[in-house]
Amino acid sequence: MVLQTVWLYIAEFAGKDLELAVFLKFIIYSIPITVPLTFPLSILLASIMVFGDFSAHYEFAAMKSTGISLSRAMRSLSIFIVGLSIATFFFADTVIPYSYKQFINLRRSVVKQKPARAIVANQFNQLGDISIKVARKYGENDQFLEDVIIHKENPKQKGNYTVIKAKSGELKSAINSNILTIALYDGHYYNNILPKKYKDKKKLPFVKSDFKEYEINRDFTTFDDVEISESDYAKNRKMLNIQTLSKDIDTFSTAINKNRQYFKERMFTRSTGILLRTDKKKKTLFNKNIEKPCVTEEYPNHILDIADYGQRISILNEAKRDVKSSLSRIDSEIKSLKKDTSRINKFEIALHEKFALAFGCIVLFFLGAPIGAIIRKGGLGLPFLYAIGLFLVYYFSGIFAKNAAEDGSISPFLATWLSTIIFTPLGILFTYQATTDKKLINLEPFFVWLSKRFAKKKKMNSEVSS
Repeated sequence: MVLQTVWLYIAEFAGKDLELAVFLKFIIYSIPITVPLTFPLSILLASIMVFGDFSAHYEFAAMKSTGISLSRAMRSLSIFIVGLSIATFFFADTVIPYSYKQFINLRRSVVKQKPARAIVANQFNQLGDISIKVARKYGENDQFLEDVIIHKENPKQKGNYTVIKAKSGELKSAINSNILTIALYDGHYYNNILPKKYKDKKKLPFVKSDFKEYEINRDFTTFDDVEISESDYAKNRKMLNIQTLSKDIDTFSTAINKNRQYFKERMFTRSTGILLRTDKKKKTLFNKNIEKPCVTEEYPNHILDIADYGQRISILNEAKRDVKSSLSRIDSEIKSLKKDTSRINKFEIALHEKFALAFGCIVLFFLGAPIGAIIRKGGLGLPFLYAIGLFLVYYFSGIFAKNAAEDGSISPFLATWLSTIIFTPLGILFTYQATTDKKLINLEPFFVWLSKRFAKKKKMNSEVSS
């Protein structure tokens, strides 16, 4: 699991002249991150191996001959597993968030200590919203650049419409600053223009300018947002403890409720396009976009009943525009609401995961221990296959449920605890089977019924032939 983490981020560290201490810190900080995945599997595998080894060497039979049952033999180890689960809960709430913070700070410090490490020569390097390529780096700290090409993204348009080329450049950064400054010298600035009219687009207009010196400033924190929090947020939820997660969830929920109420009031205000007013002498009814109001003694059933042809067209066009505008606003609000709901669901999943991890260790122990006692196989052979198979079901059922909970298909609470809910009855069943000296899956009644069916059918065939 540690090697998987190393390979995942090897592109950020390879070819950047990093010291051995940096790699060692990277590995140390990545170890606690793998605990939620490796610890339940370790408990499941260890329980199957140990109890399978006991059963294979008839040590349980020796215990039972002295009056010690399997449940009594498991008692002290069960207490140890409960204590270990409690320690796992505090580990997930303190050590793992701390490791995530140090992991991110380590990646950020790689760029701070030597800005040139953020850029590898002869390949495009993504730094926030710009992609930079240099032909050569030189100098004491590789801070000087040669033949610089930069593609700059536009947040309002898809694609790279801005290209900057310079003969030379320099990387500047203060140790205590999060800002990386890229100074460019003797270059050109190209920017494609997208006109509003389709006819003007065929002309392919663009803007070109020359410069002697040009500076681009980028914040280091945005680098980590792109790499680490691409599927999360700028504030990574895995770096938070239970207390902070609870506060953030309450804050997000309050903000969503306020936005929904504000949108409701705003849409109600926009929908009142036709106004009714009365004065002392006559009752008037008019549309806000019609210059001359229609005067009537009584309110009509429909506004079109008192309007002439031109006014009807104006009213209907206005209504059509209002409907389209309202539908567009509703669609935008739905997308924003889905995004906010997904964010809250992810934070709730992260909160429940800390509790589910601790309780899952207990469930997997009471699942693996009776399986090992029943199969009577120790070592790394059959127990390893059992452990891997059960853990894959445990892990992937949780993954699918959490993915469904992110978009609100199911409750985040149910998604986080689904694997535990599924395996808890199995653990109780297998523990009962082991304590009562029964097989894991007893197929004997099925074979007895099958043999009787064949015997009965054979007897009937022999009677018919005779």
